[in-house]
Amino acid sequence: LALLGELDDARELAEASIAAARDTGVVLYEGIGNWGLSHVAAAAGDAAALRQSSHAFWQCFSFQHGWAALPLGHLAVAELAAGDLTAARRRAEEAVAATTGYGMKHHAMDALLTSARVAVALGEVDRAREDAHRALAIGAAIEARIGIADTLECLAGMAGNDDHQAAARLLGAADVLRRSTGAVRFRLYQPGYETDVSALRAAMGDQAFELAWGEGAKLSTAEAVAYAQRGRGERKRPSSGWASLTPAERDVVSLVAEGLANKDIAARLFISPRTVQAHLTHVYTKLGVTSRVQLAQEAARHT
Repeated sequence: LALLGELDDARELAEASIAAARDTGVVLYEGIGNWGLSHVAAAAGDAAALRQSSHAFWQCFSFQHGWAALPLGHLAVAELAAGDLTAARRRAEEAVAATTGYGMKHHAMDALLTSARVAVALGEVDRAREDAHRALAIGAAIEARIGIADTLECLAGMAGNDDHQAAARLLGAADVLRRSTGAVRFRLYQPGYETDVSALRAAMGDQAFELAWGEGAKLSTAEAVAYAQRGRGERKRPSSGWASLTPAERDVVSLVAEGLANKDIAARLFISPRTVQAHLTHVYTKLGVTSRVQLAQEAARHT
């Protein structure tokens, strides 16, 4: 209901859920009710209510490492809306870390998108693009249409600084995708969206803007994702450091950080142990580390 913009009904149900949960005495149930209430707050653009419900959500779920990503992500959004970028960055990093290795792809996508939005606010454009593209890749893999639309809009906002046509096309593609789901844009993000659209119109002129928007609107979801990812990869990837790692290498590093042996990593990723070792050899060279312990420490710094 929150996603559909039916906020009064959504709020009533969330509050009823919390009340029913308190009757059961099950803390997790109450947390889930506050999760719903935090969605309503974000949809309504109510930063204060979002912070309150997110904190209540966190108190119920903080002891569940994997599921902690849910309240942490909402806390990051709340801190971002309140203008506390330091706290927003910390919570976003914790949310991304909490999804690692738990098969929580949808929540990983949400956490990465939130991290990207925080990075934009901090002026960390490279990090914002990296996180947004990771979110987009997950969204495409699990066909999360609302998440893809949100991420395309985020990428369009960044592209608007140097590639107006690409930004307008991404916005056109996101608009069609969002309409196909029936989901509204949460009011918390509406001002930024309107600013991006207005800035693009002013820079391009109405005719050029509408033409590029229309071109994006004609793209299928897969085509829109491919367009957003075009030009990304080896051409922009440095030769060393964390940013130089390929997606496959990062997958291996993530599992090393979990303590898995090569044969277990191979089984998880459906590749051979020899391929795992080849990835690790490349990773060690790129990062300048010599042991799995050092590699795990490096991974912790970037998740």
